[in-house]
Amino acid sequence: MPLTLTPLSSIPLIRPGDNLAGIILAELRTAHIELKDNDILVITSKIVSKVEGRLVNLTVIKPSKEAIELATRSARDTRMVELILQESREVLRVRPGTIIVEHRLGFVCANAGIDHSNVSPPLPPGEGTGPALSEVEGVRADDWVLLLPEDPDRSAAEIRHKLEAASGVRLGVMIIDSHGRAWRLGTVGMTIGLSGLPGVVDERGWQDLFGYTLQITVVGVADELAAAASLVMGQAAEATPVVHVRGFPYPLREGSLGELLRPKEQDMFR
Repeated sequence: MPLTLTPLSSIPLIRPGDNLAGIILAELRTAHIELKDNDILVITSKIVSKVEGRLVNLTVIKPSKEAIELATRSARDTRMVELILQESREVLRVRPGTIIVEHRLGFVCANAGIDHSNVSPPLPPGEGTGPALSEVEGVRADDWVLLLPEDPDRSAAEIRHKLEAASGVRLGVMIIDSHGRAWRLGTVGMTIGLSGLPGVVDERGWQDLFGYTLQITVVGVADELAAAASLVMGQAAEATPVVHVRGFPYPLREGSLGELLRPKEQDMFR
């Protein structure tokens, strides 16, 4: 079966408390897509964070002494730095504009994945299609940032179970975010949470075309799919936060973010 990625491009603006699974099901119907066994839904972390109320107003953040010192070294807003520290296990590298950390979820990323792009104040209750609070006097859109989901594996599992209950088929769900890489330029989509599909596929012991037995090949299949889906989603004003995937070339199984994370003792860059 060929691999197909279909963007769901009519998802409305998301607000805290929305039923994301219900919104995705409605958009699938609009796109005339009937879910089948082994389909996968790839979801940007941004809308999951918004549903879970991970929006933070910087005006309420009180920077610590550590945050003030680190803000001087990094040329960042002290309040933003305080949030980065709260979301991190360890600060690994610092330069003006960027703080590289080990996120509390275990992966290494810039600025703890805290996002300012495509972030606006939460919509008032009951006004999902109305004006954002950025249009209300005294509320500044620039004061709001978005943290990554609290537990992306759990979020993926909850969405998956709701979609499976409604459709009666076996699915996978991934939550992805854009990350840089230590040895290459440019950000790519990477998996930060998953449910119902493998994070990696161990091909050691498989044979190649000429009968050679693979010795070290372990494929990060979830990240490969995340990068492909991110290409379809875009990074700016495309408004495509969910991608439907069919034809994933590996059997589905239970998976988690943990299998994608390199143990610290094996991390040659640290």
